[in-house]
Amino acid sequence: MLIIETFQLLLAGFASALTPEHLLMAALGALIGTFVGVLPGLGPTSAIAILLPVTAVLEPTQGMIMLAGIYYGAMYGGSTTAILLNIPGELSSVPTCLDGYPLAKKGRGGPALGISALASFGAGVLGVIGLVFFAPILADQALKFGPPEYFALMILALTLMVSLSGGSLVKSFLMGAFGYTLALVGLGPSSGMPRFDYGVPALVGGFDMISIIIGLFAITEVLKGIDEKRTATLLGKPGSVYPKKEDLRVSAGPMLRGGIIGFFLGLLPGCSAAITSFLAYDMEKKLSKHPEKFGQGAIEGVAAPEAANNATSSAGFIPLFSLGIPSSPPLAILLAGLMIYGLTPGPVLFEQNASFVWTVIASMFVGNAMLLVLNLPMVWVWVKLTRVPYGIMAPIILMFCTIGAYSVRNSMFDVWVAFLFGGLGYVFSKYKWPVVPLVLCFILGPLLEESFIQTMAMGAGDFSIVLFRPLSLTILLAAGALLIISLVLNRRTQQRLKEERDRGVDVA
Repeated sequence: MLIIETFQLLLAGFASALTPEHLLMAALGALIGTFVGVLPGLGPTSAIAILLPVTAVLEPTQGMIMLAGIYYGAMYGGSTTAILLNIPGELSSVPTCLDGYPLAKKGRGGPALGISALASFGAGVLGVIGLVFFAPILADQALKFGPPEYFALMILALTLMVSLSGGSLVKSFLMGAFGYTLALVGLGPSSGMPRFDYGVPALVGGFDMISIIIGLFAITEVLKGIDEKRTATLLGKPGSVYPKKEDLRVSAGPMLRGGIIGFFLGLLPGCSAAITSFLAYDMEKKLSKHPEKFGQGAIEGVAAPEAANNATSSAGFIPLFSLGIPSSPPLAILLAGLMIYGLTPGPVLFEQNASFVWTVIASMFVGNAMLLVLNLPMVWVWVKLTRVPYGIMAPIILMFCTIGAYSVRNSMFDVWVAFLFGGLGYVFSKYKWPVVPLVLCFILGPLLEESFIQTMAMGAGDFSIVLFRPLSLTILLAAGALLIISLVLNRRTQQRLKEERDRGVDVA
């Protein structure tokens, strides 16, 4: 009976979502979100915060449809420049750069964009289906995750450094340590007191992730282009945006697995799309029969993280609507939007405002379909950007980098940080030091530290609490197993690459 009732409510939601005014809001949100995702630094959090006062004058359902569209549209848009320019519009698009840009340089940027669009659509729909049928059950299970489980999960995520080492474990761990050191600057999670600020007021707030990403990827890419004396933004033609049957066959499994990882981990507060996309990428590399192809232009390396980050964005609405718990910064802004409209998230929301909830959920199906239909043809708009002479494009990229870095906290300090890390990124690239472990540890460092402090408080200073909770112990054992597997696969990959070089094949 419950399934039949849910289906009837969803049909009623579709009837409302397909009205002209709601379709317009979904289209506007998807387009604005895609544009925001393409621009480095201007993520969904900033866009939703900026437009929140505007949507306050709209009817609640229309406003929430538009804000939700901006959120999942931005998750889609971040992959475009990641593939074509090696510049992730979103933090969650960093793993997409690893294989998307090499594909573009080989003349397969079009198929990579097509697979990205299909993965985003499929995972987005998967997430919304989960939202429809499993919201109360899954949200309840997510509450079983306490600090010890989060600590174990962060340890598991840190094993990714082995897979993302770029050939040298020593360099990978040193870069990871550098990333974690940067994360220590600012206010301590337990004391709330500034640390490692050295009397510099700007350092009290710590380093901003967006500024570091803009520097390490966008500005570094400009400096590399100047050094290589490029005449075009992208070398080679992107190719048809519609993937071949072989591309679809190879990508189907990674899309499904990435979607599942993104969906389930997306239920956990603090487990952002950036973390799930890294985990999905790492899983595909471990499962692949040819892990040495990852980083050289493997289409699976685009499908998995793109599916994961979009599934995560959809899954986040489950704890938001069911329990009033935002699992990411953009969803925290959406929670504020619900409060502005006088709507209280939780079980009462489904009972007292059923029409609102099911119209918004149905609009997500519609919005994801719009993203696919609108953005596949629009890919050629972005592709044309790569044909602009590099002498013109480079200053434009730097301008957007400056705006993106400044807009996060309205601080020139963040702009200087972006350019500093642009210079560092160029040096790292020249001497083949991997920057992804730095980014990974910068993201995970504060989460690991916070969960460790909370775990020690729960156990009254006894760390063994992690070992006596079945779920946290299981995750730690999985982390140990993954570490061993990663070391074995990393060694095997290096041996295969050496064999390729010995045969005269040009591999990075």
